[in-house]
Amino acid sequence: MAVLKPFKGIRPPAELAPKVASRPYDVLNSEEARKEAEGNPYSLYHIIKAEIDLDPGVDVHSEAVYEKARENYRKFLENGWLRQDDKDHLYVYAQTWRGRTQYGLVGCASVDDYLNGVIKKHELTRPDKEEDRMKHVLVNNANIEPVFFTYRAVPEIDEIIAGIVEKNVPEYDFTADDGVRHQFWVIGDDETVSRLTHLFDAIPYTYVADGHHRTAAAARVGVEKRKNNTDHTGDEEYNFFLAVHFPHDQLTIIDYNRVVKDLNGMSATEFTEKLKASFEVEKKGKEVWKPARPHEFAMYLEGEWYALTARPGTYDDDDPIGSLDVTILSEQVLAPLLDIKDLRRSDRIDFVGGIRGLEELARRVDSGEMKVAFALYPVSLEQLMRIADTGNIMPPKTTWFEPKLRSGLIIHSLD
Repeated sequence: MAVLKPFKGIRPPAELAPKVASRPYDVLNSEEARKEAEGNPYSLYHIIKAEIDLDPGVDVHSEAVYEKARENYRKFLENGWLRQDDKDHLYVYAQTWRGRTQYGLVGCASVDDYLNGVIKKHELTRPDKEEDRMKHVLVNNANIEPVFFTYRAVPEIDEIIAGIVEKNVPEYDFTADDGVRHQFWVIGDDETVSRLTHLFDAIPYTYVADGHHRTAAAARVGVEKRKNNTDHTGDEEYNFFLAVHFPHDQLTIIDYNRVVKDLNGMSATEFTEKLKASFEVEKKGKEVWKPARPHEFAMYLEGEWYALTARPGTYDDDDPIGSLDVTILSEQVLAPLLDIKDLRRSDRIDFVGGIRGLEELARRVDSGEMKVAFALYPVSLEQLMRIADTGNIMPPKTTWFEPKLRSGLIIHSLD
């Protein structure tokens, strides 16, 4: 059963929270982080993207960057820009975007739950990215950023959180530049904390929604610290890591689309004709056209949008992986027609989150950078959990969760 552990959060004072809060480290590059943090000494980018305070040419995985992160984290603590709560708490973190609010329960997840499969994953991780985040955790002795988990909704947990939100003024309440409103409550009542941890203990599994590398890195840190502690008991803070848990029925996965540089030697006419073996192909014109259901795709080619509907027999809805539209596209188009067999390594394909809109697909094709674009219908939470429950792994770049968690609202110390 899933562990949800209260902890002494390290947080900014309320007046600094909007200035400290940042996007996650992995959704922007160093130059973008440098620009966003310009003129803002409080930005968490100085810790999670510490290279912005060094020469632009620095290797982002160099020891100098990790040391700068540690130096900056200590500076934040010494200056009072981050302060630790005096007792263990759980917290509520709400995000409102496009008229919809999702309420996350903030607490520590268990390293053992990850190792034993209580925390389920749906993506593979890259060792180099795990190593990077592991070093970042170790050098700061803290989980600076949370991971994004989901669980099958529990009505009583929903009711308790609704009561907290209704009866208490949030500690933080601000709207970021991207239009997402962020609210944060400290759960100070010990009885409520105890009830929530007890209810969570009855949840059989939680699921990594976003943050597979941070989760894997946190688990590796816990294992390493256990080996180095001859007096290890299992209760140490390094056995736990920072997570925000959202009920599954409040979350939305948006589309994750593909753009390809060439047609593998074919003309547009030849390529379109070959598609007809696996799809019903219908030209839609120059106006943006978006898929409305599973197994329906939008294609943008030479200034025109097309609807592609997968023919029966090209997929198996009883197969958790085979029924995914990313699988259909790979098996019917990318591999056999365009000779793109390894999505992780091919330099002929790129991936565009649906948050950028389908206009971004058309822009990249019209610019001549890419030749063809494919828009997919989003994966559902039920599909994600079904894949994780059956021990399967999703193809690369399948899910895009929005809104992203803001980092810097709370930190977990491993001391």
